[in-house]
Amino acid sequence: MKILVLNCGSSSIKYKLFDMESNGVIAQGGIEKIGMKGSFLKLTLPDGQKVQLEGEILEHRAGIEYIFGVLLSEKYGCIKSLDEIDAVGHRVVHGGERFNTSVLITDEVIEMLEDCIELAPLHNPPNLKGIYAIQELLPDTPQVSVFDTAFHQTMPDYAYVYGLPYSLYEKYGIRRYGFHGTSHKYVSKRACDFLNVPYESQRIITAHIGNGVSITAIKNGKSIDTSMGMTPVEGLMMGTRSGDLDPGVISYIMEKEHMSAGGISTLLNKFSGVLGISGLSSDMREIEAGIKENNPRAILALNSYDYRLKKYVGAYAAVLGGVDILVFTGGVGENQWPTRSAVCKNMEYMGIELDEELNKSVRSKEVVISKPSSRVKVVIIPTDEELTIAKDTMEILRK
Repeated sequence: MKILVLNCGSSSIKYKLFDMESNGVIAQGGIEKIGMKGSFLKLTLPDGQKVQLEGEILEHRAGIEYIFGVLLSEKYGCIKSLDEIDAVGHRVVHGGERFNTSVLITDEVIEMLEDCIELAPLHNPPNLKGIYAIQELLPDTPQVSVFDTAFHQTMPDYAYVYGLPYSLYEKYGIRRYGFHGTSHKYVSKRACDFLNVPYESQRIITAHIGNGVSITAIKNGKSIDTSMGMTPVEGLMMGTRSGDLDPGVISYIMEKEHMSAGGISTLLNKFSGVLGISGLSSDMREIEAGIKENNPRAILALNSYDYRLKKYVGAYAAVLGGVDILVFTGGVGENQWPTRSAVCKNMEYMGIELDEELNKSVRSKEVVISKPSSRVKVVIIPTDEELTIAKDTMEILRK
């Protein structure tokens, strides 16, 4: 069985084609700058070489046609017919309360996804564009929707409800939903397999740390709390998102800067966080370069970023009643040893003893980085959201 996984953003499409017999990736790449000048498709060949193909790609349907053309091409292709694609799995950011698991896409499901647009107006519309395109281009191929929010639907009501009039939850579904669920689900399960411990009886904190950041508390295989909220802007400070913020600050800025609701949303989502504090970049590699030059705002940005991570780990240890496993994943979590070190520093009272030398020496591979004496196993588990989407798609087709 061959399954194509699509992740459609507002101006991008990421794709991977899996051979499910081996869980191997037989093609992968992505399109960027859809609808803009200089749009291109970048693909990774089996030997790791990267190839960039430029072309005018005005909308998502044309982008997916371009991907199909590459998959079929004599030079870069890996299939002889689109009929070889048995199913398409889509990443969909927000499923609201209606979807607590992945689903086979039907006309009814599409209507329900359209109803969820108001919960994620920046993310769900491009996700749907990918679904519409496959309907047109591969009308007989089954599609499956895999939701970022689904894994967190096991949160208890006292964890997801906001301190607002309850009628606003009843009328508009205003509550915490959480995101990065596919990643948290994958790395928590994979960590238990790697450590050879039963998933259903562990207390796990998973830290997905990258440009987007979220932490999840998982007890006995279920998400019981997570840092992101109704939108991905709540929680930890991120590359360009503010994270937790006094709501009074928002109205104050809007009054002082004469900002609209759209303007304040852009400020909190695109120009805050690490970028906003440092004034340099949202990329941690550039922040670390700034720190080496003793840039005080780069130092402040990283200290603030790391501090909030540590604070959430402590909070979720309290929620779980202790921790058995702490998992680092995501671009920063997998590759930036100083952040892992800062989060675990002086946490021996909680059972975390990091092997600092080992921590400094490893990047982006499955490894235990805690000392043998540590009561909490601290591990790096590279995330694989696309493989999770492909596996969910296959399971649903088999049902």
